[in-house]
This record gives sequence, C-alpha cells and structure tokens, in this order.
Amino acid sequence: MINKLEIHHLRTLSALYQFGSISTAAEHLSVSQQAISLQLKKIRTILGDQLFVRTGHGMIPTPYAKDIEQHIEKILTHINSIPLSNTFSPQEITRTLVICATDYTQEVIVTDLIRELRQFAPKVKVIVTNIEHANLTQKIHQGSIDIVFTTSAYVPEGLISTPLFIEKYLCVTANKTIERTHDLSLQQLTKHDFVITSPGVGSFIGSADTWFEQQGFPRQVAVSAPSFHMAKETIKHSNMVGFIPSRLLPYEGLFELPLEKYPPGYQVVAAYHPSAKHDLLISWLLDSVQKKFTH
Repeated sequence: MINKLEIHHLRTLSALYQFGSISTAAEHLSVSQQAISLQLKKIRTILGDQLFVRTGHGMIPTPYAKDIEQHIEKILTHINSIPLSNTFSPQEITRTLVICATDYTQEVIVTDLIRELRQFAPKVKVIVTNIEHANLTQKIHQGSIDIVFTTSAYVPEGLISTPLFIEKYLCVTANKTIERTHDLSLQQLTKHDFVITSPGVGSFIGSADTWFEQQGFPRQVAVSAPSFHMAKETIKHSNMVGFIPSRLLPYEGLFELPLEKYPPGYQVVAAYHPSAKHDLLISWLLDSVQKKFTH
C-alpha cells in the first residue's frame, strides 16, 4: 500500500517529526488540527503502524517511524529542490552565505562545499563559523546563520533537519607497544588513558562515557581537547588512546586499534530555519552534499 502515500502525507509526517505536536504541526502547515488527525489516521492505515503515540511530552515516533524518517526527509528534500521553469542558476547568485559547522563537518563537508561554490557559484561569498551552542538558536532565528552542519543530537528546536550520513568512531593510538594483531576487549582498552574531544565546553565526560559505563568498563580520560585536530595531535605525541571519526582517518603517526566492541556512531545532518525551506541555493547545497555521500 506504500504507493498510496502522497506528498501531503509526507509533509504531515515531517511536521510531526519536527514539532511532536498535532496542534503545532497543523499551525506550521496552515491546516486544522482535525485535518492533521485525519491525515495521520489514513497514513497509519497505509503503513500499518501507529507511527506516533501520545505521551506526557507530546507525540513521539514509534521505532518504525524513526526508521523511515530519513527516507521521508530525503524525498521531501529532493522534491523541494526541483527547479522551477525559470531555472535556478547558481552562476548568477550574488549573496553572502553563512555556514555554521563543527570542526568535524568543516573538514569533511564544508571544505569541499566551498570548492564547489567557487566553481559553480563564484559570486557567492562564504563565512564559516564554529558552533556556539549557547547562541546558535538565536542566531538562526535572527537569520544571521543560513545553514548548520552538525550531529542530529545537537539540532536546535524548531529547525528543519536533513540527514546526510552515519559516521562511526575508530580507536587510534601512536603507542606501538599496544598489541594490534587481534581485537582488543574493552577491559584491555580501558587500561589506557584516553583523549576525548569536547568542543565548546571543556569536559572530561565525552559522548561515549555512558556507553563505556553501561558495558561495565568506565574509562579514564586524561585529556579533553576542543577539536578533533588537536585530539589527533595529542594522541600522536603520547601513549594514550582515543576515538576519532572514520572520515578523519587515516592520520599520519596514528594506528587503528581493532576492538571487540565499538561505541555507537552518530548521524550527521544539515539544519536550517523553516523559512529557508524554499531557498534554491540551500536546496542546491543540500543536493550537492547528499550526492557526495550517497555515491
């Protein structure tokens, strides 16, 4: 019955993912709450799943709804990027584009994106800023930031989020005395001191610490670095270990440590204000990035 899904069904689901509320989704789509409820009922029948369930904190997606979210958002992104008959021409656009990005996405996404802009949209000037979580939401709503490249866990509320790809962590070291011919257990790994990356706010608690504790092997963090570049350099000139995203490797002087278990990866996304939903340049940029990571 999947062929019975229509574009307005996908837009309804997208609004529910974004706002987690039938009333707010209805306001966003300029329709009545009853219309959203009826749409959701019909979509549930088509897909054979509840999709969203009520809780004390609004509507939350079911596991199946979470699985299909990236497919729905990808379809809508492609639909929104279809050029009109008067044709979008990047060559003729004159504007300043402000990109906010983590140090990871600056290296993996933004550098190549600037190269493409220079080739296909040479009149577009680019400002790249580091992410400052304290002021990020305010700046985006003020219009002083056009697009954000970050992880799904750090997307400010009220923004449209487009999934780009899943990144995984690899464990590296420069310590040649650590055995690298077999998969290390977490018990063996946590005998060594760790370097972590904690951008924005310096902390000895990294994104994987909860996972290590759940496995029963809490780790000892000796150094907290503000960026992955500094983390790599610190690991390179020490006997410590650390987790680095796979797309930032290999790195001269560092060796991968194969493990029996790995902490979960994370989803990299592009986020922007709903008012930019029909911005042709933003759509063009998103399409360019998605093509790079899906081929």
